[in-house]
Amino acid sequence: MKILFLGDVMGRAGRAAVIKWVPVLRAAWKLDFIVVNGENATSGNGLSPTHAQGLLNAGVDCLTLGDHAFDQRDMLSYIEKEPRILRPLNFSKAAPGKGARVFEATQGRKILVTQVLGQVFMKRPFDDPFSAIESVLKSHPMGGLVQASLVDVHCEATSEKMGMGHFCDGRASMVVGTHTHVPTADAQILPRGTAFLSDAGMCGDYDSVIGMEKDEPLRRFITGMSKGRFTPASQEATVSGFYVETDDRTGKAQRCEMVRQGGRLQPAGPSPVDPA
Repeated sequence: MKILFLGDVMGRAGRAAVIKWVPVLRAAWKLDFIVVNGENATSGNGLSPTHAQGLLNAGVDCLTLGDHAFDQRDMLSYIEKEPRILRPLNFSKAAPGKGARVFEATQGRKILVTQVLGQVFMKRPFDDPFSAIESVLKSHPMGGLVQASLVDVHCEATSEKMGMGHFCDGRASMVVGTHTHVPTADAQILPRGTAFLSDAGMCGDYDSVIGMEKDEPLRRFITGMSKGRFTPASQEATVSGFYVETDDRTGKAQRCEMVRQGGRLQPAGPSPVDPA
């Protein structure tokens, strides 16, 4: 199975880039399933139903959220009606929606998608992500109920993301980190067959401070004082993510590559792509 995961969508520029590139990449790389983290797609704070629908209409198969899952209050009710959107598995037992779901990919194949929130350096305490993911992976063995499985680990610390990768090694097809908006260069297949990347990066304007216009973050760093709100940067965005090919029989990864298309960063991915 050919799977594409795209990192945190940042504001209007990120949405536009995803809507532009998803159909192009699906056709060029013959993708079977596309997952996108959309938690910053609406003004950098959460995901609105309208913007979620725009991303899904562009061909995204599943949207994951994060610690800002319900910053847009309409998502509280919308997530109950739209099964293609997942909130973190360990967000809260009272939270609406689901943290894991099995989807149908091409040729009737099944893929499990799930997301957990980390605990290290996060602003609020969440339930243990390791015990949360353990029960899901046990009940969805690769090569049995599902042909592939994807874990989005949404947290600050690269060490925690790496820990989750090794914890899931051999039991998930791919583990990919989100949240920090900076792509890492450690794409690899772990010893037992799980593809891993510490952070997929963001789908946003990289002439920025993690997707925000530079002036206000710089002011706060330099003076310790705020003058206004953070505003998502609005120039052409780069879509950043992780491409993985899996074995349908075992669910294990056979190939993985980091992805960058459009915007300021040099392109990377399985093969050159012309967006025209």
